[in-house]
Amino acid sequence: MQILVDTHSHTVASTHAYSNVHDYFRQAKTKGMQMFALTDHGPKMPDSPHPWHFGNRHVIPRLVDNIACLRGIEANILPPTGGLDVPDGMRSYLDFTIASLHEPVFKPTNKQAHTRAVINTFENGDCQILGHPGNPNYPLDYAEVIRAAKDNNVLLEINNSSLTHSRQGSEPNCIRIMELVDQLDWKVVFSSDAHIAYHLGEYTQSIKHAKAIKFPIERIVNRDAKSFLAFLAEHSKGVANELAQWSEQFS
Repeated sequence: MQILVDTHSHTVASTHAYSNVHDYFRQAKTKGMQMFALTDHGPKMPDSPHPWHFGNRHVIPRLVDNIACLRGIEANILPPTGGLDVPDGMRSYLDFTIASLHEPVFKPTNKQAHTRAVINTFENGDCQILGHPGNPNYPLDYAEVIRAAKDNNVLLEINNSSLTHSRQGSEPNCIRIMELVDQLDWKVVFSSDAHIAYHLGEYTQSIKHAKAIKFPIERIVNRDAKSFLAFLAEHSKGVANELAQWSEQFS
């Protein structure tokens, strides 16, 4: 099982991360990847970059050494009932949005409140991926969330860092999410959530668990650049057209 796109990484612009854009391009090339996304934190996180950071990312080349770079954000789901901390003026600069529950922004409460906030956020139409939903600090009604994700064309993230060094206790939840996604005929992305470039494209634990439950690779939308760009096209994201010709080489 090979995943050639990484949808979640952080640069030094999020100050608890340790690599720059050049580092990520080099690692992506070394690892034979096709594409990766920069998804630094949204404004409500204590270490979020200044909003100008997101507005100025047009200076980052789309392609370096035939590796494509997407300009995303890991936005924060807001208490108490959902929505995101992405100002209207910032949205046009983003190729896609990950929506995540983070403890400094949304104090954990209970399964019903978390589930309702997540689903409300889907229904607002402002996100494409739900970040690290296996976090045990935020119990969710997974079946209800997956059904709502499918209704709103939002992917669930299987976050490899949650299976190694972050959000301890996520493993059984991530396995259960994959099982339910398969049963309910929906889709995921596998991500590294890299905070240093060496972790880019690292999905070892996610792949191990996927193989153990015979999770179909066809349900992993970031398996290659063409598949992920096709998903972004369903959300009318301009980058899908911008990189369409480039992605044809991978047919």
